[in-house]
Amino acid sequence: MRAVEIRRFGGPEVLELVELPTPEPGDGELLIEVVRAGLNFGDTHQRRNQYIAKRELPVVLGGEVAGTVERAAGGFAEGDRVVALLDVGGYAEYAVASVDRTFRISDGVSEDVALALLIQGLTAWHLLRTSARLAEGESVVVHSASGGTGSLIVQLAKPMGAGRVIATAGSPERREQALAKGADVAVDPDTEALAVELIGANGGRPVDVAFDAAGGRIFEQSLAALAPFGRLVAYGNSTREKVAVTNGELLKTSRSVVGFWLMHLLGRRDMLERPLADLFERTVRGEVSPRIGTVYPLSDARRAHEDLEGRRTTGKLTLDPSL
Repeated sequence: MRAVEIRRFGGPEVLELVELPTPEPGDGELLIEVVRAGLNFGDTHQRRNQYIAKRELPVVLGGEVAGTVERAAGGFAEGDRVVALLDVGGYAEYAVASVDRTFRISDGVSEDVALALLIQGLTAWHLLRTSARLAEGESVVVHSASGGTGSLIVQLAKPMGAGRVIATAGSPERREQALAKGADVAVDPDTEALAVELIGANGGRPVDVAFDAAGGRIFEQSLAALAPFGRLVAYGNSTREKVAVTNGELLKTSRSVVGFWLMHLLGRRDMLERPLADLFERTVRGEVSPRIGTVYPLSDARRAHEDLEGRRTTGKLTLDPSL
Protein backbone atom coordinates (compact mmCIF):
# COMPACT_ATOMS: atom_id res chain seq x y z
CA MET A 1 0.00 0.00 0.00
CA ARG A 2 1.02 3.65 -0.41
CA ALA A 3 1.74 5.54 2.80
CA VAL A 4 3.54 8.67 3.99
CA GLU A 5 6.29 7.77 6.43
CA ILE A 6 8.89 9.72 8.39
CA ARG A 7 12.28 8.20 9.14
CA ARG A 8 13.76 11.26 10.87
CA PHE A 9 12.23 14.19 12.71
CA GLY A 10 12.20 17.62 11.12
CA GLY A 11 10.37 19.88 8.68
CA PRO A 12 7.84 18.91 6.02
CA GLU A 13 10.66 17.53 3.87
CA VAL A 14 10.89 14.43 6.11
CA LEU A 15 7.46 13.24 4.89
CA GLU A 16 8.14 10.52 2.31
CA LEU A 17 5.67 8.68 0.06
CA VAL A 18 6.61 4.99 0.30
CA GLU A 19 5.28 1.50 -0.36
CA LEU A 20 4.62 -0.51 2.82
CA PRO A 21 2.95 -3.85 3.54
CA THR A 22 -0.77 -3.59 4.29
CA PRO A 23 -1.11 -3.77 8.08
CA GLU A 24 -2.62 -6.87 9.68
CA PRO A 25 -5.34 -6.30 12.29
CA GLY A 26 -4.99 -8.13 15.59
CA ASP A 27 -7.63 -9.20 18.08
CA GLY A 28 -10.25 -6.50 18.56
CA GLU A 29 -9.06 -4.57 15.52
CA LEU A 30 -10.48 -3.70 12.10
CA LEU A 31 -8.78 -3.16 8.77
CA ILE A 32 -10.12 0.02 7.16
CA GLU A 33 -9.74 1.08 3.55
CA VAL A 34 -9.08 4.79 4.00
CA VAL A 35 -11.21 7.25 2.03
CA ARG A 36 -9.90 10.29 3.92
CA ALA A 37 -7.08 10.71 6.45
CA GLY A 38 -7.35 13.69 8.75
CA LEU A 39 -4.66 16.31 9.23
CA ASN A 40 -4.25 18.12 12.55
CA PHE A 41 -1.81 20.73 13.81
CA GLY A 42 -0.61 18.18 16.34
CA ASP A 43 0.77 16.17 13.42
CA THR A 44 3.34 18.91 12.82
CA HIS A 45 4.44 18.66 16.46
CA GLN A 46 4.81 14.90 16.08
CA ARG A 47 6.82 15.36 12.90
CA ARG A 48 9.28 17.56 14.82
CA ASN A 49 9.26 15.28 17.90
CA GLN A 50 7.66 18.06 19.96
CA TYR A 51 4.41 16.26 20.75
CA ILE A 52 3.13 15.32 24.19
CA ALA A 53 3.40 11.64 23.24
CA LYS A 54 6.80 10.84 21.73
CA ARG A 55 6.99 8.72 18.56
CA GLU A 56 9.47 6.04 17.58
CA LEU A 57 10.86 6.03 14.05
CA PRO A 58 9.99 5.11 11.40
CA VAL A 59 6.35 6.10 11.77
CA VAL A 60 3.32 6.77 9.59
CA LEU A 61 1.56 9.79 11.09
CA GLY A 62 -2.21 10.27 11.18
CA GLY A 63 -4.53 9.89 14.13
CA GLU A 64 -7.92 9.70 12.37
CA VAL A 65 -9.41 8.13 9.26
CA ALA A 66 -12.75 7.76 7.54
CA GLY A 67 -13.41 4.87 5.21
CA THR A 68 -14.98 1.45 4.82
CA VAL A 69 -14.41 -1.72 6.79
CA GLU A 70 -12.23 -4.08 4.75
CA ARG A 71 -11.96 -6.83 7.36
CA ALA A 72 -14.81 -7.14 9.85
CA ALA A 73 -14.63 -7.57 13.61
CA GLY A 74 -16.46 -6.65 16.80
CA GLY A 75 -19.93 -6.21 15.31
CA PHE A 76 -18.75 -4.21 12.29
CA ALA A 77 -19.42 -5.67 8.84
CA GLU A 78 -17.41 -5.41 5.65
CA GLY A 79 -18.45 -2.29 3.77
CA ASP A 80 -19.61 -0.36 6.85
CA ARG A 81 -18.77 3.33 6.63
CA VAL A 82 -16.77 4.26 9.71
CA VAL A 83 -14.56 6.86 11.31
CA ALA A 84 -11.79 5.80 13.67
CA LEU A 85 -9.33 7.31 16.10
CA LEU A 86 -5.82 5.88 15.77
CA ASP A 87 -2.56 6.21 17.61
CA VAL A 88 -0.66 6.50 14.33
CA GLY A 89 -0.94 5.11 10.80
CA GLY A 90 -3.62 7.23 9.15
CA TYR A 91 -1.58 8.65 6.25
CA ALA A 92 -2.03 5.49 4.18
CA GLU A 93 -4.37 3.56 1.89
CA TYR A 94 -5.20 1.13 4.70
CA ALA A 95 -5.20 1.54 8.48
CA VAL A 96 -5.78 -0.69 11.47
CA ALA A 97 -8.11 0.63 14.17
CA SER A 98 -9.34 -0.67 17.50
CA VAL A 99 -12.99 -1.67 17.53
CA ASP A 100 -13.38 0.43 20.68
CA ARG A 101 -12.26 3.57 18.82
CA THR A 102 -14.26 3.01 15.63
CA PHE A 103 -17.73 4.47 15.03
CA ARG A 104 -20.31 4.06 12.28
CA ILE A 105 -21.04 7.11 10.17
CA SER A 106 -24.71 8.07 10.26
CA ASP A 107 -26.78 8.22 7.08
CA GLY A 108 -26.78 11.71 5.65
CA VAL A 109 -23.23 12.41 6.89
CA SER A 110 -20.36 12.29 4.40
CA GLU A 111 -16.90 10.91 5.15
CA ASP A 112 -15.47 14.44 5.00
CA VAL A 113 -18.01 15.78 7.49
CA ALA A 114 -17.68 12.73 9.76
CA LEU A 115 -13.93 13.19 9.86
CA ALA A 116 -14.31 16.89 10.64
CA LEU A 117 -16.50 15.94 13.59
CA LEU A 118 -14.33 13.11 14.90
CA ILE A 119 -11.45 15.00 16.50
CA GLN A 120 -12.42 18.63 16.01
CA GLY A 121 -16.10 18.06 16.74
CA LEU A 122 -15.47 15.90 19.79
CA THR A 123 -12.91 18.43 21.00
CA ALA A 124 -15.39 21.30 20.62
CA TRP A 125 -18.15 19.30 22.35
CA HIS A 126 -15.98 18.37 25.34
CA LEU A 127 -14.39 21.82 25.60
CA LEU A 128 -17.86 23.25 26.16
CA ARG A 129 -19.42 20.47 28.20
CA THR A 130 -16.61 18.70 30.04
CA SER A 131 -13.81 21.24 30.48
CA ALA A 132 -15.57 24.62 30.63
CA ARG A 133 -18.80 23.19 32.08
CA LEU A 134 -20.59 26.01 30.33
CA ALA A 135 -23.50 27.45 32.31
CA GLU A 136 -26.61 29.06 30.84
CA GLY A 137 -26.00 32.60 29.63
CA GLU A 138 -22.23 32.69 30.13
CA SER A 139 -20.07 34.71 27.76
CA VAL A 140 -17.60 32.80 25.62
CA VAL A 141 -14.42 33.80 23.76
CA VAL A 142 -13.40 31.53 20.89
CA HIS A 143 -9.93 32.12 19.48
CA SER A 144 -9.05 30.92 15.95
CA ALA A 145 -12.79 30.99 15.38
CA SER A 146 -12.66 30.32 11.64
CA GLY A 147 -10.57 27.17 12.04
CA GLY A 148 -11.94 23.64 12.17
CA THR A 149 -12.33 23.35 15.94
CA GLY A 150 -12.97 27.04 16.57
CA SER A 151 -15.78 27.19 14.04
CA LEU A 152 -17.48 24.23 15.69
CA ILE A 153 -17.16 25.80 19.15
CA VAL A 154 -18.82 28.93 17.79
CA GLN A 155 -21.68 26.89 16.29
CA LEU A 156 -22.22 24.74 19.38
CA ALA A 157 -21.87 27.45 22.03
CA LYS A 158 -25.36 28.96 21.89
CA PRO A 159 -27.24 25.65 21.43
CA MET A 160 -25.35 24.50 24.54
CA GLY A 161 -26.41 27.57 26.53
CA ALA A 162 -23.88 30.34 25.91
CA GLY A 163 -24.88 33.97 26.03
CA ARG A 164 -22.60 36.35 24.13
CA VAL A 165 -20.10 34.63 21.80
CA ILE A 166 -16.94 36.61 21.01
CA ALA A 167 -14.74 35.31 18.20
CA THR A 168 -11.19 36.20 17.26
CA ALA A 169 -9.62 35.61 13.87
CA GLY A 170 -6.61 37.06 12.11
CA SER A 171 -8.17 38.62 9.01
CA PRO A 172 -11.34 40.53 8.14
CA GLU A 173 -12.46 37.64 5.94
CA ARG A 174 -12.05 35.11 8.74
CA ARG A 175 -13.83 37.37 11.19
CA GLU A 176 -16.75 37.59 8.77
CA GLN A 177 -16.78 33.79 8.58
CA ALA A 178 -17.00 33.57 12.38
CA LEU A 179 -19.90 36.01 12.44
CA ALA A 180 -21.67 33.98 9.76
CA LYS A 181 -21.32 30.87 11.95
CA GLY A 182 -23.05 32.54 14.89
CA ALA A 183 -20.58 34.74 16.77
CA ASP A 184 -22.04 38.00 18.11
CA VAL A 185 -18.84 39.98 17.58
CA ALA A 186 -15.42 39.30 16.04
CA VAL A 187 -12.13 40.80 17.26
CA ASP A 188 -8.64 41.01 15.76
CA PRO A 189 -6.38 38.92 18.06
CA ASP A 190 -3.35 41.01 17.07
CA THR A 191 -4.74 44.15 18.68
CA GLU A 192 -2.25 45.43 21.25
CA ALA A 193 -4.54 45.43 24.29
CA LEU A 194 -6.40 42.20 23.53
CA ALA A 195 -7.73 41.71 27.08
CA VAL A 196 -9.26 45.19 27.01
CA GLU A 197 -10.73 44.52 23.56
CA LEU A 198 -12.33 41.26 24.71
CA ILE A 199 -13.88 42.92 27.75
CA GLY A 200 -15.14 45.73 25.55
CA ALA A 201 -16.67 43.21 23.16
CA ASN A 202 -18.55 41.80 26.15
CA GLY A 203 -20.19 45.12 26.96
CA GLY A 204 -17.45 46.17 29.36
CA ARG A 205 -17.73 43.04 31.50
CA PRO A 206 -14.97 40.45 31.97
CA VAL A 207 -15.71 37.19 30.16
CA ASP A 208 -16.72 33.86 31.68
CA VAL A 209 -14.99 31.33 29.39
CA ALA A 210 -12.18 31.49 26.83
CA PHE A 211 -10.92 28.71 24.57
CA ASP A 212 -7.30 28.93 23.39
CA ALA A 213 -5.18 26.69 21.18
CA ALA A 214 -2.34 29.16 20.58
CA GLY A 215 -0.64 29.74 23.92
CA GLY A 216 1.78 32.61 24.45
CA ARG A 217 0.31 36.11 24.33
CA ILE A 218 -3.21 34.91 23.46
CA PHE A 219 -3.22 32.73 26.58
CA GLU A 220 -1.96 35.58 28.80
CA GLN A 221 -4.43 38.14 27.46
CA SER A 222 -7.34 35.71 27.68
CA LEU A 223 -6.55 34.94 31.31
CA ALA A 224 -6.43 38.67 32.07
CA ALA A 225 -9.88 39.13 30.49
CA LEU A 226 -11.61 36.54 32.70
CA ALA A 227 -14.17 37.40 35.35
CA PRO A 228 -13.97 35.87 38.83
CA PHE A 229 -14.79 32.15 38.46
CA GLY A 230 -13.99 32.43 34.76
CA ARG A 231 -12.30 29.51 33.01
CA LEU A 232 -9.53 29.57 30.42
CA VAL A 233 -9.48 26.24 28.58
CA ALA A 234 -6.19 25.45 26.82
CA TYR A 235 -6.39 22.78 24.14
CA GLY A 236 -3.30 23.49 22.05
CA ASN A 237 -0.03 25.42 21.89
CA SER A 238 0.46 26.32 18.23
CA THR A 239 2.90 29.14 19.08
CA ARG A 240 5.02 26.65 21.04
CA GLU A 241 5.39 29.39 23.69
CA LYS A 242 5.15 28.36 27.34
CA VAL A 243 3.28 30.54 29.83
CA ALA A 244 3.75 30.40 33.60
CA VAL A 245 0.70 30.83 35.84
CA THR A 246 1.22 31.16 39.59
CA ASN A 247 -1.03 29.87 42.33
CA GLY A 248 -1.06 33.40 43.74
CA GLU A 249 -2.58 34.77 40.54
CA LEU A 250 -5.32 32.17 40.63
CA LEU A 251 -6.05 32.75 44.31
CA LYS A 252 -6.35 36.52 43.90
CA THR A 253 -8.66 36.32 40.91
CA SER A 254 -10.71 33.12 41.47
CA ARG A 255 -9.95 32.20 37.87
CA SER A 256 -9.31 28.71 36.59
CA VAL A 257 -7.01 27.31 33.91
CA VAL A 258 -8.16 23.98 32.47
CA GLY A 259 -6.27 21.76 30.06
CA PHE A 260 -7.84 19.43 27.50
CA TRP A 261 -6.30 16.66 25.38
CA LEU A 262 -8.65 14.40 23.47
CA MET A 263 -6.33 11.40 23.86
CA HIS A 264 -7.40 11.12 27.50
CA LEU A 265 -10.83 10.04 26.24
CA LEU A 266 -9.55 7.07 24.25
CA GLY A 267 -10.20 4.61 27.05
CA ARG A 268 -13.70 6.00 27.58
CA ARG A 269 -15.96 4.90 24.72
CA ASP A 270 -18.94 6.42 26.56
CA MET A 271 -17.26 9.83 26.26
CA LEU A 272 -16.76 9.34 22.53
CA GLU A 273 -19.76 7.44 21.16
CA ARG A 274 -22.61 9.49 22.68
CA PRO A 275 -21.13 12.94 21.92
CA LEU A 276 -20.25 11.87 18.36
CA ALA A 277 -23.80 10.60 17.80
CA ASP A 278 -25.05 13.95 19.14
CA LEU A 279 -22.81 15.79 16.69
CA PHE A 280 -24.04 13.66 13.77
CA GLU A 281 -27.65 14.41 14.77
CA ARG A 282 -26.98 18.14 15.02
CA THR A 283 -25.37 18.03 11.57
CA VAL A 284 -28.29 16.21 9.96
CA ARG A 285 -30.64 18.80 11.54
CA GLY A 286 -28.54 21.59 10.07
CA GLU A 287 -27.54 22.96 13.48
CA VAL A 288 -23.83 22.28 12.89
CA SER A 289 -21.98 22.63 9.60
CA PRO A 290 -18.29 21.69 9.85
CA ARG A 291 -16.00 23.78 7.69
CA ILE A 292 -14.39 21.45 5.16
CA GLY A 293 -10.99 22.65 4.04
CA THR A 294 -8.61 21.47 1.35
CA VAL A 295 -8.43 17.82 0.34
CA TYR A 296 -4.78 17.11 -0.51
CA PRO A 297 -3.52 14.10 -2.45
CA LEU A 298 -1.65 11.66 -0.20
CA SER A 299 1.35 12.32 -2.43
CA ASP A 300 1.16 16.01 -1.48
CA ALA A 301 1.39 15.58 2.30
CA ARG A 302 4.45 17.83 2.46
CA ARG A 303 2.53 20.76 0.97
CA ALA A 304 -0.34 20.09 3.36
CA HIS A 305 2.03 20.40 6.33
CA GLU A 306 3.62 23.54 4.86
CA ASP A 307 0.21 25.15 4.43
CA LEU A 308 -0.86 24.08 7.92
CA GLU A 309 2.22 25.54 9.60
CA GLY A 310 2.07 28.62 7.38
CA ARG A 311 -1.46 29.42 8.58
CA ARG A 312 -2.72 29.27 4.99
CA THR A 313 -5.60 26.92 5.70
CA THR A 314 -9.13 27.01 7.07
CA GLY A 315 -11.47 24.22 8.07
CA LYS A 316 -10.82 20.51 8.21
CA LEU A 317 -7.83 19.37 6.15
CA THR A 318 -7.62 15.84 4.79
CA LEU A 319 -5.51 13.56 2.61
CA ASP A 320 -7.01 11.46 -0.19
CA PRO A 321 -5.08 8.16 -0.39
CA SER A 322 -6.41 7.47 -3.90
CA LEU A 323 -4.37 10.40 -5.27
